[in-house]
Amino acid sequence: MLEPIRHQLPHGITLDCLACGTPGKPLLLFLHGFPEGAFIWEGVMAPFADRWRCLAPNLRGYGGSSQPEAVEAYKPKALVQDLAALIALESPGQPAACVVAHDWGGALAWNLAIQQPQLLQQLLVINAPHPGAFVRELQRNPAQQAASQYMHFLRRPDAAPLLLADGARRLWDFFRTPAGDLPAWLTPEWQARYLAHWPQCLAAACRYYAASPLVPPRGASDDLQPLPDALLHTPVATHILWGMDDAALLPELLDGLEAWVPQLSVERVPGASHWLVHEHPERVIRSLHQLLHEALLKRELPALSTPASDTDFPLDY
Repeated sequence: MLEPIRHQLPHGITLDCLACGTPGKPLLLFLHGFPEGAFIWEGVMAPFADRWRCLAPNLRGYGGSSQPEAVEAYKPKALVQDLAALIALESPGQPAACVVAHDWGGALAWNLAIQQPQLLQQLLVINAPHPGAFVRELQRNPAQQAASQYMHFLRRPDAAPLLLADGARRLWDFFRTPAGDLPAWLTPEWQARYLAHWPQCLAAACRYYAASPLVPPRGASDDLQPLPDALLHTPVATHILWGMDDAALLPELLDGLEAWVPQLSVERVPGASHWLVHEHPERVIRSLHQLLHEALLKRELPALSTPASDTDFPLDY
């Protein structure tokens, strides 16, 4: 059963989390993106509760977690510090068995895997670009440059009230299909959850964009410098699950990742959008089951108290 818990981190940040599974079991950490929250993982976490400790924080600025007002408090270094401290509290002396991350959560997970790879054994990334690929595409790919221009709006100091105006019309636009409709998964119940969530966190959520060093160029005068390869090497075993119809993050972001991520596998999902977690939760569950099962077979994860069975790893849906 999911339960809300609150973690006070040593550096003064508080993170509200959803948790299930027994403390002390191998940790699965689930990281949401913009403009969402820990609640998006409820259906994905539940099947793993018998054998794993599952934790989904509201990232800094979201939900009931700390919301510093300074933009500098949302720089990647500070956000990665939150994740490192959270893993240390939930899994003392042991790395997380897997970090599962989408969108901005994925951006932070990439940074964690690059900067502190000893803190996680595996990474499952869902539609979140590796920083090296993102910089490359923002430099060279006009289509990605155009797709990322929305980031400039989200960096504005008045972005949050503008997004919430007129029934949050601009926020709903992030979810719309190419035909202009809201997707089938975005039911009235889901809409109500978002509408309750956004007013309390949207200003802080936009500070992620204001603090980001990666900004799409607006013209030839904008100079986005490449990142040194030494700052991009990702030594953690990584599986990417990618909705190929993502309108904001284009498929070219998957090209050439092997240069930075030696232990890489990529699972492309045709017809899925940026919101793959909602569209195909069973696909996320299956991919995570497979990763954990393969790691157990290789003895890369601690042995569980009872042997795995076909029921534990339902790979046939």
